Amino acid sequence: MIPFVEIFSVLWLTRTLKLVLFWIYLWQLKAYHIGRFVDHFRTQKGRQLVLGTLPILKIILLFFLLTSSEFLTLVFYVLLVLYLLELGLFINGLAKKTFKKPVFTFKALLLTAVSILLTILYLIFTYNYNEVLGLTFSLLLIDIAMPLIISATVLLFQPFFVFARNRILKKAAKKMAQHKNLIVIGITGSYGKTSTKEFLTTILSGKFKVLATPEHKNSEIGISETILNDLNEKHQVFVVEMGSYNKGGIKLLCDIVRPRIGMVTGVNEQHLATFGSLENLLSAEGGRELAKSLPQNGLLILNGDNKYCLDLYKKFNGNKKIYTVKKNTIDSDIWTEDVEVKKDSLHFMAMCQDKEIAHFDVNVLGQQNVQNLLGAILVAKELGMGLEEIAKACKNIKQQQAAMTLKKVVSGLQIIDSSYSSNPDGVMADLDYLNFFSQNLSSLDNFIKVKKVVVMPCLIELGQASSVIHQQIGQKIAEVCDLAIITTKDKFEEIKQGAIANGMPNDKILLCDTSASSVQANKIFNIITTFCKEGDAVLLEGRVPENSIKALVK
Repeated sequence: MIPFVEIFSVLWLTRTLKLVLFWIYLWQLKAYHIGRFVDHFRTQKGRQLVLGTLPILKIILLFFLLTSSEFLTLVFYVLLVLYLLELGLFINGLAKKTFKKPVFTFKALLLTAVSILLTILYLIFTYNYNEVLGLTFSLLLIDIAMPLIISATVLLFQPFFVFARNRILKKAAKKMAQHKNLIVIGITGSYGKTSTKEFLTTILSGKFKVLATPEHKNSEIGISETILNDLNEKHQVFVVEMGSYNKGGIKLLCDIVRPRIGMVTGVNEQHLATFGSLENLLSAEGGRELAKSLPQNGLLILNGDNKYCLDLYKKFNGNKKIYTVKKNTIDSDIWTEDVEVKKDSLHFMAMCQDKEIAHFDVNVLGQQNVQNLLGAILVAKELGMGLEEIAKACKNIKQQQAAMTLKKVVSGLQIIDSSYSSNPDGVMADLDYLNFFSQNLSSLDNFIKVKKVVVMPCLIELGQASSVIHQQIGQKIAEVCDLAIITTKDKFEEIKQGAIANGMPNDKILLCDTSASSVQANKIFNIITTFCKEGDAVLLEGRVPENSIKALVK
């Protein structure tokens, strides 16, 4: 009998519990959406989960066991060392609070409990064989198959959760039907919907009792829970952010909340991979389902600076209005003049077809938010607020509501934090904002060039458009930045190709991709602090590793 069998079993169980938590975390991160979950394995990090060094090594060890029992001792001790290392990494992740685990909702708790129970039962059943070869083979096999087992568990329970979800949706729809005088505003689009919702909620709160979906809860469950838990008879307006990953998803949300006013903030290729086709995307987040769901006396409001929204505007036969940054784009209902973009604020004149004019000073970053503000202003005007009244309400808008904040840290760096999420238009807009940091006025009244750095991952879920979009991002980076640090490998070559083609030196676009987040954070921090001086600007774009953000803004 090989010694350490009991230790081996305990190690296997402990690090398998870690695997259970991680894989349920990943399913939860992808909203238990099969398309989004599968698309994750098209990324470099996703492929590493199943085709990395460790999984391949375990498959080789399994092959040795299948080939001959003479390899048993070697395989056993190699696995013992591997499981010790995995346990060490697990403990280190817990200590540093970097371990990925799910948010323990009822669904996540149930899936975790079932998975852990099955794992323990399997270990007990296997251990009863009391035969080292069989034990080692069985535990190694279940180790390799764990992603499939957890996924099968998730999918097995999915019909029950769908049934429970549908009950919640029906209850929410029934409650909504009781609030006949409630004005519901549905906001969808590929980008800009969260900021627009936040701006509109703040503006309308100056005159109405407003309920809005919280933060980024734009799914059917998030919206339904808001209705069931927060909506009451005092509310006059309900502002609903609507998100979807499937054709028919926005129609489902409209059937629940019955919007009277619909808005599409902007459409691009974001989530194209999960929709499967541009046609499906345009149906849902592109606004077609929202437009068809509006009542006869409803109103559709569209961003006239976006080609897809403009196309929908031309085809929609109902009551509609459109906003554009400039008047000469189309016959707009509201537009701007004298736009002044500062590092910490926006200033512009809003002009309407009915000749009403007002000056706006808003404490948000980036010219792209002029567009988002115009959409919110137009809705508020439709609900009876005057432009001057709206301009006054806009002074209550906080920088954080635009999902981008400017932080001056102890090191003297200017950190632009736009790290919640990213999409193609958002990246371009944020890089345009970074370009404002081109020079500083020194104490000697001389202009000093500011170095500009972007830290960002490659974008995901773009489908077939991904390569072209990343090349375009690379070209834009070359126009604006002195240094680019890309944190994922997936489309790094495309970004680099675009940047170099537009004149960026090869050594100024760097890949900093490592599975150890603490190592990655330290590397990014060292690169930036070596390259930059006081006053230089760093844009944190998209899902930058949290450790990197903490290291830079501490």
